[in-house]
Amino acid sequence: MPRLLFTCAYDGSPYLGWQSQRGGGTIQDTLESAFAAILKRPLRIAAAGRTDAGVHALGQRFHTDVPEDCRMSPDNWQAALNAHLPASIRILHVQGVAQDFHARFDATGKTYDYLICRAPVLIPFLARRAWHLPRDWDADLMAEAISCYRGEHDFRRLAARRGNEPANPPPDFYRRTIHSTELLAEGDLVRLRFRGDGFMYRMVRLLVGSAHQVARGRLSLDALRAYMDEPMGPTSRFCAPADGLYLHRVEYAHSAVDDVPPAPSTLPHTS
Repeated sequence: MPRLLFTCAYDGSPYLGWQSQRGGGTIQDTLESAFAAILKRPLRIAAAGRTDAGVHALGQRFHTDVPEDCRMSPDNWQAALNAHLPASIRILHVQGVAQDFHARFDATGKTYDYLICRAPVLIPFLARRAWHLPRDWDADLMAEAISCYRGEHDFRRLAARRGNEPANPPPDFYRRTIHSTELLAEGDLVRLRFRGDGFMYRMVRLLVGSAHQVARGRLSLDALRAYMDEPMGPTSRFCAPADGLYLHRVEYAHSAVDDVPPAPSTLPHTS
């Protein structure tokens, strides 16, 4: 069966996360229902990674195998799915890929954005789309804090547990490489950007929440570094809310995979 790779964007506010679950209400369930409506049969999809309840995406990717008797072109798939999906989920791009391609296992990196609003009053259009932090905190200290994450580190103390981790994980199980971090300010909006080879469960939210404690003067930079330099201590308890988190882009090394720009955010955006 032909394998297709899809790029999609979504507002995660109305959904219970990406991963399908009993009772529905997830982004995967909604997408698979749209496929079933078109094909008149069930079809499973596999994403580059899960996003939690309330988390948004500007460039999530997933693949699926479509039946041989389906003659629709990639462009037709985009139009047909968007016609069956709610406005909160949009298909941005569709392309054919090799049969052994996998959206998750072939991904070489991801970029996440986290949006913070510093205005005294959060405007309604940013509700559930940004973390409202009107109180005093130092953006320069925040930038310095997130720069501490760059490089390869053991991030176990800056990630949550799903409950399915191995009892005796290999030495590099919790190691990830953060290639770059940025703080992009535009008026009352601050966008934190993290690009890395992979991120664990709630990792970006814990990176942001812990850096915010530094920006408030409640946590020293040395204490922040200790989360990575001393991996056997307790996990950080400073977790930012899901509202401001966006999966910005998924990267692949395959030359046959199109480099699709992420969806333009409806919010002020610095690229």
